[in-house]
Amino acid sequence: MRRETARHDITVIGGGLAGVCAAIAAARQGRSVALINNRPVLGGNSSSEVRVWVVGATAHGNNHNAREGGIMGELFVENQFRNPDGNPYYWDTVVLDAVRAEPGITLYLNTDVREVDAQGPEDARHITAVTGWMMGSERHIRFESEMYLDCSGDGLIGHLAGARHRIGRESCAEYDEAWAPEEADRITLGSTLLFYTKDAGHPVKFVPPDFAKNIAETSIPQRRIIKSGDNGCAYWWIEFGGELDTVHDNDVIRDELWAVIHGIWDHIKNSGEFDAANMTLEWVGSVPGKREYRRFLGDYVLHQGDILGQTEFDDRVAFGGWSIDLHPPKGMYSEGDGAKQIYADGVYHIPYRSLYSVNTTNLLFAGRNISASHVAFGSTRVMATCATIGQAAGTAAALCVADGVAPRTLDVPALQRTLLREDASVVGLASDDPDDLALTATVTASSSLTDLAAEALSARVPLTADAGLVLPVDPELTGLELLVDAERDTELVVELYDPELGQNYVPRRLVASVTVPVAAGSKQWVGTGLRWSPGSARNAFVRVRANEDLALYSADGPAPGVLGFTHVPLRPEQESPQRLREWTDDGLLHRAFCFRAGETAAYAPAKAVDGYARPYAGPHMWVSEPLRDGVGAWLGLAWPQPVTLGRIDVLADDDVNEDLINLHHHRTPFETLPTLLRDYRVEARDADGTWRTVSRTTDNRRRRQVHTLDEPVVSTALRIVVEATNGAPSAHVVAVRAYA
Repeated sequence: MRRETARHDITVIGGGLAGVCAAIAAARQGRSVALINNRPVLGGNSSSEVRVWVVGATAHGNNHNAREGGIMGELFVENQFRNPDGNPYYWDTVVLDAVRAEPGITLYLNTDVREVDAQGPEDARHITAVTGWMMGSERHIRFESEMYLDCSGDGLIGHLAGARHRIGRESCAEYDEAWAPEEADRITLGSTLLFYTKDAGHPVKFVPPDFAKNIAETSIPQRRIIKSGDNGCAYWWIEFGGELDTVHDNDVIRDELWAVIHGIWDHIKNSGEFDAANMTLEWVGSVPGKREYRRFLGDYVLHQGDILGQTEFDDRVAFGGWSIDLHPPKGMYSEGDGAKQIYADGVYHIPYRSLYSVNTTNLLFAGRNISASHVAFGSTRVMATCATIGQAAGTAAALCVADGVAPRTLDVPALQRTLLREDASVVGLASDDPDDLALTATVTASSSLTDLAAEALSARVPLTADAGLVLPVDPELTGLELLVDAERDTELVVELYDPELGQNYVPRRLVASVTVPVAAGSKQWVGTGLRWSPGSARNAFVRVRANEDLALYSADGPAPGVLGFTHVPLRPEQESPQRLREWTDDGLLHRAFCFRAGETAAYAPAKAVDGYARPYAGPHMWVSEPLRDGVGAWLGLAWPQPVTLGRIDVLADDDVNEDLINLHHHRTPFETLPTLLRDYRVEARDADGTWRTVSRTTDNRRRRQVHTLDEPVVSTALRIVVEATNGAPSAHVVAVRAYA
């Protein structure tokens, strides 16, 4: 056995996606980081050991323009390229490569931290070291750092340090939460094991083990969906332990889950109800995927009202968008539904004050253990959201070390500027980075998309249900035409709504309503006369009321920011209002309804330097006119006096409306997002007016490229010359940033 002491600026305990993103974020800020994980692979519940889908703010496509950016976004996009079929082992390598790409991270796998040295009074605890045992290597390692991040999920490190926390459900009165129980208790969400099956190509028998449960004696066959071809997270409802202690009773919970999995498989194979003769078990999990245990207390406790009300925190550092998703205490044995869900109208913000301990001066946390009520945790717990929180917490820890301050006294605007500079998942904030020379440049382009229209007919869509159309209004809507078929003379009823918040794509406030006579005929452009001057760029939601005598037409490939929807009434058991659930883009992804809306400034060159790097009340990107063979498009930045350029960041459009996922929930039809730039060059203008290439990128498949020049360049102008995209007809540039 060896005893060692490891000294790093920051120690991150927990190698799930929250810990991974925290470690990468801190390392990218120049800090030395110890990343400690008690399993042999990274990824936590998303790893090949557990195999849970990485879901987040997109909520399986219910939210729009909501896919996470920053480090989590990098992982999604890279996994889509490497692993479009969702192989869980390939996903492990994507995560591991991302960590190993950072020279500032020292990775300690198979290392279980179980001792914490902390001192100080109860209201001002301070961690001096944590100690772990590296299994298989007999290494007893003491980790000393200035800052610690508990990304362990269960929150053991903070607990041992004396950080305040709670387990279970608050009473409804504590945070005025309608979904909380009358009395507080220690009930949590349960844990899950999953299994994979495959077709062996020949008959395979199954002899159930003695421990298999006869599920016919339970409510499972009647209350849960069982299909012979389903795998993995299709069985998310195999859940148990909410009424137990999900940590101390972990083995009891695992054994019960094993018994039920083998009972389900016995039911599939031997009940005679399924066509499963050639099916066999390929993999059964052995590490329960925990949903909930300790939740730390920070200076702010996120609660139900913040999720559904989309509270606009001044200290926002991340966002979520999954529904509040709570499960019955009895889990798979409940005779009710396996989950109860309610959605906000769009994504919501997560405040920095929920990421550091209220009483431990050098402890931050990220993942499912942040400072949130049980009800709010029902949304924040999903892994892509945990990952974005991880990037925020890791960045904060790095800045705390650099500035020599505690998390509570950190300069929050400086943290937000750093997160925006690193393309993190922050919504509704424009960068005001004083080091970004692009913010002071005059911007021009070879061309810009100025006509807001979708005219490439795809399919006829009978207007049997209300149709929805989201348009960017910038600076105003001066008219709207729709392409319509009419079986007979009738009327077209169209309503214009303001979604109110920039991240929302649902109808909230009625602005105008018109009724237009339509004569019998086909493929006729019908003017609605709708006009709107909102005073600033906004999204508009156009609702076309159902009329069985009418049909619209869908159009492929609308411009960024244009979305098409169909109205679907809520089921009786679904709580109302839930506008997000009432509008679906099924059958309309990458499509909209044919329309004409006149000229727009939504895709102007200046959008690439307006400080926004995500859609918010508009797409916030430059879009060129369609590229022609052999002729590129360029975006130029110019300054009145020469500036020194040492680094150029180019952020391309990775279509954050596309719902990517790491495993097998659905298959996205392309490996590289078509909207990404493929080949482009960065040019600087010399004193004699000639353009010189200072950096070049080919075969690009990433959103963000950082071009650090071999030598700084003094120039009055630079431009990004786009030679090819990955399939989109036009060049899309979200942002250009320039630094000395």
